[in-house]
Amino acid sequence: MRAATPFRFMEKIELKIIGLSYSQTQSGAYALVLAEKNGARRLPIIIGGFEAQSIAIELEKMKPSRPLTHDLFKSFVEAFNVTIKEVLIYNLVEGVFYAKLVCDKEGEIIEIDARTSDAIAIGIRANCPVYSFEHILSSAGIQLEDEIEGESGTAEIDDSSADKEENSLASASTKELEALLEDAIGREDYERASEIRDELNKRN
Repeated sequence: MRAATPFRFMEKIELKIIGLSYSQTQSGAYALVLAEKNGARRLPIIIGGFEAQSIAIELEKMKPSRPLTHDLFKSFVEAFNVTIKEVLIYNLVEGVFYAKLVCDKEGEIIEIDARTSDAIAIGIRANCPVYSFEHILSSAGIQLEDEIEGESGTAEIDDSSADKEENSLASASTKELEALLEDAIGREDYERASEIRDELNKRN
């Protein structure tokens, strides 16, 4: 944790979450896709499974049976009157993104270094914006040929091997799906809960 750095005086570019999918290059990892709020570039970031679940359940507005680590951090800072103002992805070194949480403690701006995945998982719980800089998007941003689905801000977890499970969900009744959703949340299987919630949303 440290006081604000000169990064805060550089022009920032606001980003939004548009997708979350299984990584095709790293087993057990996920690709979190961010996009310019007022632009066409995409910024894919490889993150771990735990962080992906944490981001997904918050985007889906699910309530875990017990607080997750990122929920705990948010409750902790609020208890000490600290406001999380923004998430800032400020550097990229050898393929690794560096981020920080920009916080306000009684008028003092404090920056806390964090892994990008953790910073975003906490940031979405605090309803704060995510920013980066032009040099990050210039070096790591991509222009996708096809639009990524899910720009409403909900997490998408896609896997072709899940077709059989999806067919099973499609054939279940609404009551059965609601029971399955409650069970998945109780077991803290948030990937499964997200799939069931998607199927329920299709029917509403």
